[in-house]
Order: sequence, then C-alpha cells, then structure tokens
Amino acid sequence: MRGGELIREARTRAGLTQSELSERTGRDRSVIARWEQGLISPPVESLLACLHACGFDLPFVLVPIDKSGDEELGESLMLPPSERVERMLGELGRPRARRGR
Repeated sequence: MRGGELIREARTRAGLTQSELSERTGRDRSVIARWEQGLISPPVESLLACLHACGFDLPFVLVPIDKSGDEELGESLMLPPSERVERMLGELGRPRARRGR
C-alpha cells in the first residue's frame, strides 16, 4: 500500500473529510487530494502526521533481508517450465527442511 492509500484509509476510518484532515495537519486540502490520488507521494513526515491526526500510527521496524532462497530461485528460473513443475511437485511430497532453527 502506498502513502496516499494509507492516508485515505486512515482518514475514511476516522470519518474525516479531506478538508477536516487539512485543518488538523495544516496541509492544503488539494495536496492531500493529490496524495490520495497517487499523483504525488507524501514525505514520510507528512504521512505520519496525517495518520496521527486520524488517530493511527505506523511503526517502522528495520529487519535484515533474507536472501537464503535467491540462489535456488535463480536456478529454478533457468529450467524449462515443465521441469520447474516437476521439481515443485516432487518437493510437495517431501517434508521441508527448517531454516535457522
């Protein structure tokens, strides 16, 4: 979901109009409309301010990227489709190995 979609969702859940959100945040109503339409992207600070004005929060969490399956995926994409299907069907019958435990 993009920033403008988050703003629209929060605003409608809070029962606010664009004008009311504009008054609460000090942003111009036309800017809020352009964000919601996806014409421009709101800066992160503006996104958070709009969500807070609607009574919501958007916590950010940094997590490491898991690239453990990238090599296997690349190899699989090099196979013809029929071999990919055969490999997938073969793997469905085997129990999966647990990673990182």
